[in-house]
Amino acid sequence: MSPRLIFAGTPGFALESLRAMTEGGFRPLAVMTQPDRPAGRGRKLQASPVKKFAINAGIPVLQPESLRAPLVVSELAALQPEAIIVAAYGLLLPPDLLRLPKRGCINVHASLLPRWRGAAPVQAAILAGDAETGISLMHMEEGLDSGPVYAQQALTIGDGESAGELLERLARLGGELLLQHLGAIFEGRLAAVAQDPGKVTRAGKLKPEDARLDWQRPASELSRRLRACNPAPGAWFEIQGERVKCWSGEALEGNGAAAGTVLSVTRDGVDIACSVGIIRLTSLQRPGRGRITGREFGDQLQLEGRRLPT
Repeated sequence: MSPRLIFAGTPGFALESLRAMTEGGFRPLAVMTQPDRPAGRGRKLQASPVKKFAINAGIPVLQPESLRAPLVVSELAALQPEAIIVAAYGLLLPPDLLRLPKRGCINVHASLLPRWRGAAPVQAAILAGDAETGISLMHMEEGLDSGPVYAQQALTIGDGESAGELLERLARLGGELLLQHLGAIFEGRLAAVAQDPGKVTRAGKLKPEDARLDWQRPASELSRRLRACNPAPGAWFEIQGERVKCWSGEALEGNGAAAGTVLSVTRDGVDIACSVGIIRLTSLQRPGRGRITGREFGDQLQLEGRRLPT
């Protein structure tokens, strides 16, 4: 008999864990997901990927605004869950909810804990230049991503891979790892191991200011920032009063000019001098417009030879 489970998750990353559970025989009693949010040009309310899947699968959906309301906890308690599986839900589980299921709450986390605890582990791994990241199955406690770990699996970060691309691969790995070990966790055959507090690093949510491209930094760092901020919040710089989004680029060797100098505009992109090296921007987007190539952008603003503000 399948254990009595509740699943909590919201975006596409969570969907892969829910799909793997459901197709693998661990169908949840109910799914918790964030309330519908406005999205797109029309700002119409949109259901989360997890909600859409649950509705199609005939699984009851709960969308509480807060998890601290007594009625929410009592409603979940009435389901008598043995465990709550959490993947990118978006709300912190309060202590009374963490204590509710007899097997506790199990989190599918997108890093190799204790490295990169927090809201943006994928972006943090790329920004730091890590060679690999991975998935951790963690027994949740009150501390942020601080609970003991049941299982981990590493994944090599691809050269030039964006956060969005890496997150898709991690999502699939998360579903596979969850399905592989969930039975053993419930049968008591897999014990959780405490994290090493001496190896903890933290990954706070990226703010728009964190995505700004500073030509005074090395090109290698800016290249990682481009990847880490794609698709959100999107790397950017300002020119002529416009905030221009940058979606892709690469670091090159060389320099010989003041940081911010546009060295060339070619079919390969816009080459800009940095404190160390050159950053070549290949896909950009001006406000209210579509994405264009680096060459199109450079020609539009006649950038070659100009020095961009730092």
